[in-house]
Amino acid sequence: MKQLFLIITLFFSAQSFAGNEPFGNITGEVIDEELQEPIPYATVIINDEEGNLISGNTSSADGSFSIEKIPAGKYTFQVQFIGYKTFSKVIDISSRNFDLNMGKIYLEPDVAMLDGVTVVAERTTIEQRVDRKVINVGKDLTTTGASASEIMNNIPSVNVDQNGNIALRGNSNVKILVDGRPTNIDPAQLLQQIPSTSIKSIELITNPSAKYNPEGMSGIINIILHKNANDGFNGNLNGGVTIGENTRYNGTLDMNYRKGKFNFYGNIGGQEGSRNNSGRIFLPEENYRQAFDIENRRSSLLYKVGVDFYLDDKNTFSFYTNQNHYDGGPLGSLRLIYPNNPELNLIQSLDLNFDNINATYNFAYDHKFDQEGHKILLEVDYNDFDEDENSTFDFSGNTNGLSAYRDHVKEKRENITANLDYENPLSERSTLEMGAEARLLDTDNAFSSTNPAFENSTYNYKRDIYSFYTTYGQNFEKWSYQLGARLENFKVNAIYNGEEVFTDDYFTVYPSGFLNYNPSEKNTYQLSYSRRVDRPGFGQVNPIREVSSPRLTISGNPELTPQFTNSLEFNYTRKFETKGSVGAGVFFRNINDEISQVFVEDPNDPGSILLSFDNLEDNNSYGLELSANYKFTKWWSTNSGFEVYSQKLKGLVGTDYLEIDNTAFTARSSHTFKASERLSFQLFGFYRGKSKNLQMDMEPMYFVNMGGRYSFWDNKASLSLNFNDVFDTQEFSFINGRPMPQEGWFKGETQTVYLGFTYRFGGGKNKALQRKQRDDNQAEGGGVF
Repeated sequence: MKQLFLIITLFFSAQSFAGNEPFGNITGEVIDEELQEPIPYATVIINDEEGNLISGNTSSADGSFSIEKIPAGKYTFQVQFIGYKTFSKVIDISSRNFDLNMGKIYLEPDVAMLDGVTVVAERTTIEQRVDRKVINVGKDLTTTGASASEIMNNIPSVNVDQNGNIALRGNSNVKILVDGRPTNIDPAQLLQQIPSTSIKSIELITNPSAKYNPEGMSGIINIILHKNANDGFNGNLNGGVTIGENTRYNGTLDMNYRKGKFNFYGNIGGQEGSRNNSGRIFLPEENYRQAFDIENRRSSLLYKVGVDFYLDDKNTFSFYTNQNHYDGGPLGSLRLIYPNNPELNLIQSLDLNFDNINATYNFAYDHKFDQEGHKILLEVDYNDFDEDENSTFDFSGNTNGLSAYRDHVKEKRENITANLDYENPLSERSTLEMGAEARLLDTDNAFSSTNPAFENSTYNYKRDIYSFYTTYGQNFEKWSYQLGARLENFKVNAIYNGEEVFTDDYFTVYPSGFLNYNPSEKNTYQLSYSRRVDRPGFGQVNPIREVSSPRLTISGNPELTPQFTNSLEFNYTRKFETKGSVGAGVFFRNINDEISQVFVEDPNDPGSILLSFDNLEDNNSYGLELSANYKFTKWWSTNSGFEVYSQKLKGLVGTDYLEIDNTAFTARSSHTFKASERLSFQLFGFYRGKSKNLQMDMEPMYFVNMGGRYSFWDNKASLSLNFNDVFDTQEFSFINGRPMPQEGWFKGETQTVYLGFTYRFGGGKNKALQRKQRDDNQAEGGGVF
């Protein structure tokens, strides 16, 4: 099913009742009549005999619903969901009949309504669930940019820098999933490849439960795409052009054909174009400047084909393959400029090309038992990554013996993941989940160079992880809780130039716990705890030189060990009937054996900096987040947020061990103005205050975006126009550089105009196999230069 619907918030009408009159409760489940599966987020409403709205709710993920404190009287009970016929029944609440269990309510698909239109809400809404915050993406958000990367700065707690690198709660140790699965594609590349119009919702899982892999200090960002498994032939076409200093093109085509027991689906997406980046750094003590002028070229093709086979109502087999072809890289120059001694000027020209194929093959088997919600899922995922990196470096000016050379890096990576997940609703209140997982990674890296100063080298990295998890939860009238633990055995082996340089084998327990309190339909309180781990990424342990410029070398540390995080957070959500909601949250993290960047003078090149990584002391961080999703009028609504984070940064910079207190805040506000049923406008503002890291102090930064969207052809098509960085202020500036005093700025190609077109076609309604949502990709601790 490919749908995104507007969840209607309901309110209690002001009526007077005698204090001794009873109040009733209504419970039940909403089920798809054809598929015999739960329907989440169906609208359940109670109207009085005059048709006035009295109360209501939406069904949960398992289709269940509950409406409490309904005054005595006769009412019309209705269940509605887009694409289905409305269920209606007259009910009577009285002292003899005050606790109504409606049982299973079967909704019949309404073929007349299913004309292939993906229903997308006009405005974005935010939900606080038991273990995550869900941002339901509306048209106001998809209008802001062509890709997922361009809309992420609109999401509370999320930041994307000028290079597309993403951070959650101010920390880059975050997992990126698509439909609950890792893609093994570079996150920055992945976010730029996914069209914003393909996104149904974005889940922020800042304190994941034990059923999730424990990697990632700041949590998980799960991007949920629109699903499409409709009868017959149907699909979605998206295209766009971004105009700035360069012109970039993007497009996607999603198609589906459902017939009988088989569902065939596929999509293809491409992106072509370049993006400029520039920077200037001034070193006052040495009286010279560094100038960076880079053109980042990108040509990518991402496609997916798959099939679901519905053997019967209880057994489903599924297979898909996801293929990503990428070709591109930076082309430009790095210049050393001496104003008073121009004869010392040096220019390094560089041309880096990354040509890779990332292939994923996935098989799943889903079996449902007779009891509703009782099921088991087997899933096997194989990923193969093959990349050739060819780099050319040339020098002019005061070369001081430097001559042109070429580097070649060959990387092959195989990743096998197998999961078995079991879920059993032990009773109406209790649910037990259990699962086992194996993750096997084998990476080979070979480096060769024509530069006689560099040695050819090979590096092999093997990592095996075996884990078992279980969670148990109960739901009561106002309280709910979930407890869980994940047991994990981790083994790693690293071989550099045929010699074992690192090995480790350990067993760890990762507990988690959630406690929810809902005193009313308007207020929700949540307390949660989890233990997490940040295992070193491949780039952090790989001793082969990663990046080189005239004054910088980056090299990994094979002896780097994981850092562990104990995370505690508290969240509060307040709903305002039909107007929206506000939320507040605080969190605290205790980090053991923190991975930090180390900046020292390169022993092989005096005057240059060597960037590496090391495990330092324990550390703490904490933060506060405020968010609002509010509809002021019928034509004006907002999504706004404010976040402040604080942490003591520790690390070795030059010969000095530094401890730096860093407190940073971010504010963002997105507004949608609805001019008519077809035309809407968006305005977005972003501000990031001063902040610090080990290498520098960052200056404040702000930018403003604005755009519009027009729908036509019975809402099947739309055009969007967006002007990004209106005042051309999205610039990264810094002062007080360390270990060498320096100041400067970096600027990407941010001031652009985007024109997008979307068209949806086809019809029908059915659901495809839903895989278990989990993660297993890695994030690198200690930050990125």
